[in-house]
Amino acid sequence: MKKKTLTAVAMATAGVLALAACSSSNEPEATTSGTSEPEAVAEDITLWLMGTDTPDALIDYLKTTYADVNGGALTVEQIGWGDAISSLTTALPDASNTPDVTEVGNTQAATFTTVGAFMDISDMYDELGGDSLLQGFVEAGSVGDAKYALPYYFGSRMVWYRADLYAEAGVDVPTTLAEYTEVNKTMKDAGIAGSYTAGQDWRSGISWIFANGGDIASFDGSEWTATLSSPESIEGMQQWQELYQDTSVAQPTDNDTTTYQAINDEFLAGIPAASTMAPNWAYWSLGDLSENDEGDTVATWNEEKFGAYALPGVNGGIAPVFAGGSNIAVSATTQHEAGAKDLMRIIFSEEYQTMLAENGLGPANLDYADAYVEVAAMGEIGLAAAQAAKLTPAAPGWAAVEEAALMEQYFQAVAEGGDVPALAAEYDDKINALING
Repeated sequence: MKKKTLTAVAMATAGVLALAACSSSNEPEATTSGTSEPEAVAEDITLWLMGTDTPDALIDYLKTTYADVNGGALTVEQIGWGDAISSLTTALPDASNTPDVTEVGNTQAATFTTVGAFMDISDMYDELGGDSLLQGFVEAGSVGDAKYALPYYFGSRMVWYRADLYAEAGVDVPTTLAEYTEVNKTMKDAGIAGSYTAGQDWRSGISWIFANGGDIASFDGSEWTATLSSPESIEGMQQWQELYQDTSVAQPTDNDTTTYQAINDEFLAGIPAASTMAPNWAYWSLGDLSENDEGDTVATWNEEKFGAYALPGVNGGIAPVFAGGSNIAVSATTQHEAGAKDLMRIIFSEEYQTMLAENGLGPANLDYADAYVEVAAMGEIGLAAAQAAKLTPAAPGWAAVEEAALMEQYFQAVAEGGDVPALAAEYDDKINALING
């Protein structure tokens, strides 16, 4: 992910606040022109997709199908995840430059929703899947009963591990969160392998907070308050600190971009990693590496060497993990409402949802989850983890918290051995300065 300077962070945050200033109330105004559908018309529209998670074949399908359905042309632009917030903050208020439809990170959806950046598409909710859609993502893009950003796809973090190294160490797949630390410590103490627990990887690390009954922040009906200092959150972070210090072969400055390849033989020069946490689509980066005919490095899954399991909870079962994935919405300033709605219907169609599933991306509509389980590697584990997953606070200022990298800083400081209660209090204050927008 592209690193931001403090100036860029400040500008992006100010831009989001400027969006908020354009709204005359605490809730975004509905921008639909009425309950009746606009007259069908061919319209050229633009879709922004974040990163490269959507495969080229699916992008081609959207372009072709949109042309068939609407008669207009669909232009798809891919925006780097590191540039998502600043790009959306600049473009969404500008009717002449806004994407008509845009993907947005599920942790960022609430910020743009609450400042009125997206169109109210409540009138399409049932048509696009209704209550069959992943509800946590729906809530992240809603204000009250009004729906603004719906889920695009989901991912779920799971433990990817080296079955051969577990066997060499004589350890079994853990059944509790404490056993996860014990298993990895046993392997590291024996000089066989450790865990790849990246110091800045808060998206994986918050599972320890969630599993102990803690949270990042709470909402009292009027404002959000950071809760890293709660006894439950502190207990979770102290357990995570023990995991890092006793088992990790990663650096305090490593982040979640490095977890995808961590258990491959070629990744670490020293003691290898036997366990790492990453979303379900990490499958495509894990395995025995080789070069294909085009000269690209590809990973081939080896069932004798690799495996996966859901992170266990404190007392067994499945720990709540952070749900990866994104939402999708229509810009409030679009000049092509009919075309944008046509595209939304295509995206939420059975055909496209099935295509997402077949490419290892959890479909927004859980009616097609069986297809995901059948075709996606470790799909059954990923679905179970997703159903137990949680999201970050649906707060108007959460995007600013992410832009400031406060969670990365907090987890790195804990990994480096800092006092957890003191650090939790420090970062609660920093989060509280931004979280309410």
